[in-house]
Amino acid sequence: MVTQKSGKRGLNAVTAALMLSVGTAAGYLAHRRTLDALLRANAELLRRLETLEEERRRATRRADRIEYQRDHRNLLLAGMRDPDLLPVLDAYDAAVSPQVQKQYLFANALYVHAVHGYRTGLLSRAELRGYVRGLFQSPAMRAYWDATSHHRASLPDGSEEAEVGRMTDELLAELDDAETEEWWVVGNPADETPH
Repeated sequence: MVTQKSGKRGLNAVTAALMLSVGTAAGYLAHRRTLDALLRANAELLRRLETLEEERRRATRRADRIEYQRDHRNLLLAGMRDPDLLPVLDAYDAAVSPQVQKQYLFANALYVHAVHGYRTGLLSRAELRGYVRGLFQSPAMRAYWDATSHHRASLPDGSEEAEVGRMTDELLAELDDAETEEWWVVGNPADETPH
């Protein structure tokens, strides 16, 4: 009679199939871990790229502001040098002489210079207030500010320029109400937080 040896051979096939599926699962898990690590690294790389892109946008915006400021200054200088150009820059409610208009244009250049320093981070808010506090000791500067109040009234309420204008108005009111001749100490130091 022929004896069958089914036990060992059948077990080998089952074992082989089981080992193959365990090996496949282990390979899948190892592959999955590698894939997860790559996905995490990719996500971190994307965050870094987004940060770099945001920094590039801010640097470009800052460079554009600097160029715009330079153009503004050059246009004002051209208007101050050439009396024929002064009427183009006359945007005041009342008539002003060419001499006064040149003073207003220079006052505007000084004020815009301070605001630009604040916007670019070269001046803190405290430093801007200090600069404005000294700048507006001049009667010509005060006359310019009064003559251009309608310009500031047209600024968008939440804009940085409108905010600086309000700060200047408040500081001038404090200077007017001060009971001291020591103008350099007038103003609320608590408002003078860094930019």
